[in-house]
Amino acid sequence: MAEQGGLEGSQPVDLSKHPSGIVPTLQNIVSTVNLDCKLDLKQIALQARNAEYNPKRFAAVIMRIREPKTTALIFASGKMVCTGAKSEQQSKLAARKYARIIQKLGFPAKFKQDFKIQNIVGSCDVKFPIRLEGLAYSHGAFSSYEPELFPGLIYRMKQPKIVLLIFVSGKIVITGAKVRDETYTAFENIYPVLTEFRKNQQ
Repeated sequence: MAEQGGLEGSQPVDLSKHPSGIVPTLQNIVSTVNLDCKLDLKQIALQARNAEYNPKRFAAVIMRIREPKTTALIFASGKMVCTGAKSEQQSKLAARKYARIIQKLGFPAKFKQDFKIQNIVGSCDVKFPIRLEGLAYSHGAFSSYEPELFPGLIYRMKQPKIVLLIFVSGKIVITGAKVRDETYTAFENIYPVLTEFRKNQQ
C-alpha cells in the first residue's frame, strides 16, 4: 500500500470507504471557469512570459504555472480550462492564480462562482495480471477491447457513469468523474470483477 503515494499512503486506508484496500491516486483534474470579460489574446501572449499563442494552431492562449503545476487554456470569450492539478483544491487555486495574472495584465477578470470540476482522472494498480479477453466476453455490454488498436480494455460503467481503462498488467485508469467519490465507487465496483478475471501465474 505504501506506494499509493501522496496523502493516502501516510494514513491507513479507510476500509469502510475502500473495501479493496486500494485508494486510486488522482492524476489530473480538469476544471473550467468563466472570467466574465472579453480577452485580447495577442496582448496577453505578448505581456505574460509564461504564455504561448499560436492562433493558426489553436484559438487559445496556453499558459503554465509551476505551483500548482498546471496548464490553462484561455479563450478570447473569457472562458478558461485548467488542467494538470492533482486535487480539486489545487485546481481551484491554480484557476485563481491564472485569473489574477489576467487581472494584473489590465483585464477586468473576475473569479466567478462558476468554477467547475469537469473531469477527474485517477489511477491505481491492483498488483495482479488480468485476463482481458474473459472480462470483455462476460461484460460485453460495457467493454470494448481491440488489442490491435489499443492495449487496454475500455469499460464504460453506467453507475456511476465512469470510463475505466483496464490493462493486462493490473494497472487501471479511471476517468470521467466530476467528484472524487465517483472515482472511488467505480473502482470498488470493478474490483471484484478484476479479481474474478485474475490471471493465474504460471
